[in-house]
Amino acid sequence: MIILIIRNLFSCVGIIMLLSYLMTRHKSLREMITKKETSLNEKIILSLIFSIYGIIGTYTGIPINGAIANSRVIGVFVGGLIGGPFVGAMSGLIAGLHRMLIDMNGFTSLSCAISTFCEGTLAGFLKNRYDKSDNKVTFALFYGMLAEIMQMVIILIFSKPFLSALELVKLIALPMVITNGIGISLSISLIHSSITEIESREAYQAQLALKIADKTFPYIRNGLNKDNASVVANIILEMTDFDAVAITDNTRILAHAGVGEEHHKEDKYIMTELTKNVINTGLCKVAEDKNTINCSNSNCKLNSAIVVPLKYNDRIMGTLKLYKKSKHSITKSEEALANGLGKLFSTQIELGELDYQSQLLTKSELKALQAQINPHFFFNAINTIASLTRSSPDKSRELLIHLSNYFRNSLNDPSDEVDLYKEIENIKSYLEIEKARFGDKLNIVFDIPKELNCTLPPLIIQPIVENAIKHGIFEKYDGGEIKIVVRKGNSVIFIFVIDNGVGMDKNMLERIFKANSKQGIGLKNVNDRLRVKYGEEYKLKITSKINHGTTVLIRIPLKERMILHDQSANC
Repeated sequence: MIILIIRNLFSCVGIIMLLSYLMTRHKSLREMITKKETSLNEKIILSLIFSIYGIIGTYTGIPINGAIANSRVIGVFVGGLIGGPFVGAMSGLIAGLHRMLIDMNGFTSLSCAISTFCEGTLAGFLKNRYDKSDNKVTFALFYGMLAEIMQMVIILIFSKPFLSALELVKLIALPMVITNGIGISLSISLIHSSITEIESREAYQAQLALKIADKTFPYIRNGLNKDNASVVANIILEMTDFDAVAITDNTRILAHAGVGEEHHKEDKYIMTELTKNVINTGLCKVAEDKNTINCSNSNCKLNSAIVVPLKYNDRIMGTLKLYKKSKHSITKSEEALANGLGKLFSTQIELGELDYQSQLLTKSELKALQAQINPHFFFNAINTIASLTRSSPDKSRELLIHLSNYFRNSLNDPSDEVDLYKEIENIKSYLEIEKARFGDKLNIVFDIPKELNCTLPPLIIQPIVENAIKHGIFEKYDGGEIKIVVRKGNSVIFIFVIDNGVGMDKNMLERIFKANSKQGIGLKNVNDRLRVKYGEEYKLKITSKINHGTTVLIRIPLKERMILHDQSANC
């Protein structure tokens, strides 16, 4: 008889385990189970679910001597271990009351209701120890058996007549302790292994999405165009199991790699109604068959697809489309991968747009600096040259050549870098005109080694030299000297602009980079451009002392260092 009870109870255990497995496949329930902290609503939902498992355990039980040998404890005990005291107590209370109500006249009805509530509550209070346990399956087996022993004791205490209760316990104790203890441990093992498997699969897809994003980053960030899209589509095709990958903008196919290339051609208008629907709604769509894809080519071999929107500031910029040849073959993990790639690509598009806007801002600021410097300098230069046309025509002709050279070089495209020596030649042209204005009051010294391989943004040194003349030397009665010194370090080129002018005090140095500083307009612009281009550590360094002059240090990273930095950033 005992063997028969054990065999029948194991059948009941199988049903509970199947329900436990199905629960782990539901994403929302899986998230509730794995959360460290659950809301009251989530606890109520879990309580209802595990109490239903307990009720099923009652209905699948075996009638024996006016009682029921059952697997009710499995649902409520597992609920307590996973959900805590509230879930354990509530599921135990609901399943226990149900047991009592379906057989009010049974001599074990009250004791079974009490024991079910106590077992669920016990499991709930064991949750913290269970979470810290290294071997959760063994933990669940030991305490599950202990809970069933507790149930037998409660039956003996509360069931009347006592002799009938004792005979019942002798018959069902061993089968229920063994089968329900094993059932609890197996349910725990099944739940955790299923969740671990799903999380591992999702982690793999997330890792794959990041690897793809890393490889496609340089292309996507440069915007959606045919060349970039083609490279990205081929990268995704190579790294995934999809049969075709396509990228579109709002109206046309930018790239299509894999099956269907012969009719899903670049620069053609979008062919599938599915894609048009995603562009119109901004929602991800999954097609399980050819009809849902609705390609205009009847011979298309693609039978399932997922299409995700690519967005910029909530505006649809295009789509990413992942295809398979088989029907109903897009898995949940592949859907998660597609959505992850769509979000990552959308972020990269936004970053690329921000980079572009930053470049435009830098250009506009430089154009503003040119507009500020050139007219001011131009009028002074023209006045100087005009004054020399009669007294020194050769000198005025020489200055006109310097002036034309200066303006030709200073009007370069702001995005271009210039060679250091070309920039120095431009400064020499500028200084020749300034020396003609100030005469002996201005002395210039260049200390620049030959054969330096250095390029730098245009109009970096000249504003500093102009500032030194205007606010350092010009305000000094007997004039002064400006030195331009260049030195090569291990990883940077050091450019010093040194004057022995009137200098600045500490308060003026602190105000020098403020936007409303009359003395710092050019310096602030140069400082901001250096910081944006090379990083915060390359901002200007200025030292000054009243009546002793000012030194401004510019640092330009060597090309080799910048290349190494870029490579390390991509590792």
